[in-house]
Amino acid sequence: MNSVEPIRHDTAQPLSPVTPPPDAPLTLYRGLVMHQRMRPKSHRFGYQVYSVLMDLDRQHEIDGLSPVLSHNRWNLFSVHDKDHGPADGSALRPWADAMLAKGGLETRAAKIMLLCYPRILGAVFNPLSVYYAYDDGDQLVGVIYEVRNTFGERHAYVAKVEPGQHGPAGLRQTRAKLFYVSPLMDMDMRYHFNLKPPSKTITIRILEHDPKGPILSATFHGELVPVSTRTLFSEALRVPFLTAKVVSAIHYEALRLWLKGIRLRDRPPAPPSFSVADGELEGEPKRASTPPQTRSAR
Repeated sequence: MNSVEPIRHDTAQPLSPVTPPPDAPLTLYRGLVMHQRMRPKSHRFGYQVYSVLMDLDRQHEIDGLSPVLSHNRWNLFSVHDKDHGPADGSALRPWADAMLAKGGLETRAAKIMLLCYPRILGAVFNPLSVYYAYDDGDQLVGVIYEVRNTFGERHAYVAKVEPGQHGPAGLRQTRAKLFYVSPLMDMDMRYHFNLKPPSKTITIRILEHDPKGPILSATFHGELVPVSTRTLFSEALRVPFLTAKVVSAIHYEALRLWLKGIRLRDRPPAPPSFSVADGELEGEPKRASTPPQTRSAR
């Protein structure tokens, strides 16, 4: 990626055509994760992965999709409520509803879909899980960006979809970084999210800015694959031991960056488990948010 354009919010921007999410309790997205660090050392990598998109109102149907796939019990492939949200095994839909309401969504979402990695033989690690909330017209009305680090901590950025954020180029939102993710990145950062909501394809692009401008671009692009025993085994053969691959890739790429001379940063205390406004932690007094960075790197 040779150039990076800033994310701008135009309140006159027309709404994009409504694209309904897949009508299934769970679907697969086969795709590629790519990261590019621009400064102070150039660093780029890409890995084949696959994710699942789960309808939080239809989780009871997941066990019937394949004998090698389960919800809340061990299997070759599985999805567990305790891997997300409050992390206590309770149902995710009430938690997501409560988060979105705290974030300003006045009407309960008609549907919420969760994109995440599945457990493989009981093991999983999700650096980022994304909840997509829709109204009864299949219009995207809210997003929860649930981030986890390798220290066992997690934080959810709750973001209501505001006028002008969703247009033909997808959903564009921005948030101040509040949660420590990598020992090789500073905390004084801002995330610029650009999402193409799930349909036949899905795209998540995160452009991370520091005070000097863009520093890191992370992208996932996937194509829908219906769930069956055959497609699950096909993905397991295409990307063996997904969880081990995700975790080992995080540490391997961090080692490569450290060997390039990127210094380590201290880890601050973990913030509250969620935030519902830009630059504000839950329970803290409101303050003015930092204006988005608008510089671009060439």
